[in-house]
Amino acid sequence: MSADSKSYSPVFSAHGCLEWVLSVSNQGTLVANMLGRFFLPTVLLLLTYGFWVSSELQVITAGVVIFLLGMVYLEKGFKVFTGGFLEALLQKTTDSLWKSLTFGITTTAVLQSSSLVSVIVISFLSAGLIGLTAGVGIIFGANLGSTVGAWLVALYGMKLKLISYAMPLLVFGLILRTQQEKNFSGLGYILLGIGFLFLGIHYMKEGFEAFQNVIDFSNFSMDGVQGVLVYTLFGILATIIMQSTNATMVLTFSALATGQLTYDNALALAIGSNMGTTITAVLGAIGANAAGKRLAAAHIAFNVVTATLAILLLPQLKVLVDFIARFMQIEVDDYTLKLALFHSIFNVLGILVQLPFINFLIRWLETLFADPSKQSYLNLANEDSPEIHRARYLTPAALSYPDAALRALTRECDHLYRNTLELICYGIYLTGDKLREADNLTELVNNWVRDEQPWSIKELYIRHIKGVYADIIHYSGAIEGNLPRQQIQELFALKVACRDFVQAIKHVKNIYKNMGQYLHSDNEQIRHQYNQLRLCLASVLKLVDLLGVRRNYDHIRQHAEQLKQELREQDEQMNKKLNELIRSNQVDSFMASSLMNDSAHVHDACTNLIDGAVIMLTRDREEYREIDLNFDSRSKPDNV
Repeated sequence: MSADSKSYSPVFSAHGCLEWVLSVSNQGTLVANMLGRFFLPTVLLLLTYGFWVSSELQVITAGVVIFLLGMVYLEKGFKVFTGGFLEALLQKTTDSLWKSLTFGITTTAVLQSSSLVSVIVISFLSAGLIGLTAGVGIIFGANLGSTVGAWLVALYGMKLKLISYAMPLLVFGLILRTQQEKNFSGLGYILLGIGFLFLGIHYMKEGFEAFQNVIDFSNFSMDGVQGVLVYTLFGILATIIMQSTNATMVLTFSALATGQLTYDNALALAIGSNMGTTITAVLGAIGANAAGKRLAAAHIAFNVVTATLAILLLPQLKVLVDFIARFMQIEVDDYTLKLALFHSIFNVLGILVQLPFINFLIRWLETLFADPSKQSYLNLANEDSPEIHRARYLTPAALSYPDAALRALTRECDHLYRNTLELICYGIYLTGDKLREADNLTELVNNWVRDEQPWSIKELYIRHIKGVYADIIHYSGAIEGNLPRQQIQELFALKVACRDFVQAIKHVKNIYKNMGQYLHSDNEQIRHQYNQLRLCLASVLKLVDLLGVRRNYDHIRQHAEQLKQELREQDEQMNKKLNELIRSNQVDSFMASSLMNDSAHVHDACTNLIDGAVIMLTRDREEYREIDLNFDSRSKPDNV
């Protein structure tokens, strides 16, 4: 597409806008510095002035802070109980769009945190545990599920004296929180969270009631389109600052219940809070890969479209709310319940309008952000970039969720193996493309040698292996404390597999110089023997790929043992052949010593590849649960 056509395309404009918003992950330091220099001091000065002139403002802001603290404790508590369960449920209930939608609604309604659900979904999508369609379905449902909190606040929060419930919950929560047993501690967090939520709502409500004697905020109400737009903007800003839709809605309910806010302006604030909650998705996508960023873009698109529809259809939606309110026997002047009803209705509208276009949305999202997992194999025949490759799948977003983190690590180990395959092919003067396409490896090895070899094995190791391997080791250390024992054994098995792959490269590095020299030797016998070494390595690489396709455990074990037996036999035959060549003076002593050493390196490289592949493919078997955990004491392969 030409530059001109691209510049006039609205799709590309939206693409660029979303890409800019989500590329904040690459500009995190700059944004943080800007906030530190301008935004933060301004907010602190305004709050200081407000506290000085108004004690009522102190009560309201204290209520907001306590409420947000309650949300933090509630999320911590739910993570204790829902970690493994929620992950297992997520994998089982996302095989259809409707199941994904239902999952999003129910989990957000129960957990009362669309933020927690969004971060979990981004983590699982980044790790490849669920697909993009399932992730989008969950995000759609989470928006509707989050409205349950508004109903609870409208029904009980504005009508009960919540402080009488908050105090016992805080006392019991603190006692349980101090217990060593994990479940008791998790329950303590939940009780503390609920207690602080109740206490925060109480103080916000008390603060607005006290304001009635000082200033009437309803005098600042705005009617018409201007009022809708201004208060929608207020709702967006409040949610971005507090990073909680629930906190914004509780403030809105408190102000509405005390007459400090008009009903129409409250509706606009609810619309704005829905748009502002997308900041959570953006922040969650900062540490995610392309898949996670696409989901964040879907979240933004859904909320923007839903809010736009709500603004454009606001008069009609108000009529619909009044009609349903009469049917539900809600009083005409019970504006808090009407606001909760409106909050639910316009989210349902957003789902109904956008659900038929979800396939179009998915196709569009897949054009956003390059996905390394969809890119072609690394091809060292054409690779000339000095860039050091790093991990593709190890995102910070998955660290809190063991299944997602372990799946991401598994995919990264597979990525490391793919790069290992390419580098070993380079070391034996082949290419990965030739190896994958060849039906007859003997013919390929005897008739084709890659002549152009512009880089050393060490250079390629630093570019394509070392960074990925370092990230794997660092990431595995970060997640180890969050894993149960069985998964810790699997984690260490993966680390050993990766070490085996890197050790194989080390052995190939030791034969690289001689391989290049003797493949072009005038001595036919030495050329033949080095071609046999190439064939041995190429055959193992090819068979390892086949084992990865056929994941039958007994089949893998059988072929691995068969491969090792063949390697031992080939090593014996090589020694016999070498003795014959020496006795017949067909090779000199220098050639013989080189061939002897290189044959041992090839044998060890093949063994490492087989061992690493078997561990990768069978790491969840019982026999690997007692694997040697003293990983760091083993030989370190960074001296390639």
